[in-house]
Amino acid sequence: MNSSPPVVDQLAILSDPIRVRMLSVLEGRELTVSELCDVVQLPQSTVSRHLKTLADGDWVSSRRDGTSRLYTLPLEELDSPAKRLWQVVREQVSSSAAAAEDDRRLKHVLAKRRTQSEAFFSSAAGQWDRLREELFGSTSHLQALGALLDPDVVIGDLGCGTGLVSGWLGLFCDRIIAVDASKGMLAAARQNLAGQKHIQLRQGSLDKLPIESGELDVALMMLVLHHQPEPKRVLAEAARVLRQGGRLLVLDMMPHDREEYRQTMGHVWLGFSEKQITQLLHAAGFKEIRWRPIPPESKAKGPSLFVAAARRTK
Repeated sequence: MNSSPPVVDQLAILSDPIRVRMLSVLEGRELTVSELCDVVQLPQSTVSRHLKTLADGDWVSSRRDGTSRLYTLPLEELDSPAKRLWQVVREQVSSSAAAAEDDRRLKHVLAKRRTQSEAFFSSAAGQWDRLREELFGSTSHLQALGALLDPDVVIGDLGCGTGLVSGWLGLFCDRIIAVDASKGMLAAARQNLAGQKHIQLRQGSLDKLPIESGELDVALMMLVLHHQPEPKRVLAEAARVLRQGGRLLVLDMMPHDREEYRQTMGHVWLGFSEKQITQLLHAAGFKEIRWRPIPPESKAKGPSLFVAAARRTK
């Protein structure tokens, strides 16, 4: 039976200069066995044997990354006596010639990683957008931007349709009020948003919203304003339900001549110019208006889009 204090076992592990060198290299970073071999200039069998000893003593941890395994010194997970012991040992060996050589080889190993990554992007630059879309979808990078939102904001998705935008925002925000006048759209939204209790679905028209005055921090109108007979009245209603300083975002079409949209999709307006939308927002009590055209996607067949953002000031 081993009755020695734990510190004696730890001292035994750290008494080997190779293991100390390996820990110095692994502090603050993750390396594969192969990379560690390149740094300490020892065969894989020797490095693997020492890694097992270190792992058995809880001096290193590892995780799988594809077909590789990455090792590190989990400094934050060490108990206080082990941390203090390591600090003493590290101070004694950090200025040695072997440590300096290991450091130089480590920089070369890390530079090799960067070179491999840079070589890939240099060769893939012309097809990177297509490759990223195949791997992760065309909107993954845009969807991630929702994490910038304060989770406490109350968002109104005005004209929510089937709930696509509400569902995405629901990943990041704790309360969303989704409104639509169409029973059919709300039925689809209810199915798509099943289980997301923090998204409230309400039926109502955009010119008479079923929302209390000042209840929203942010209001969205995504491709719905061109369906509204009285845009000025709808925007004024959006201002009513926003708190003082709340923000409105309007996504809609720029002026176009596709007259058939009136019959095929019930469009009332054939888009809005920057001047038109700015005047409408001003009249509804919005300030700090920003208008930007949206670059069209290559596969898009509809009219060009714009986005306008504004703040309620009265």
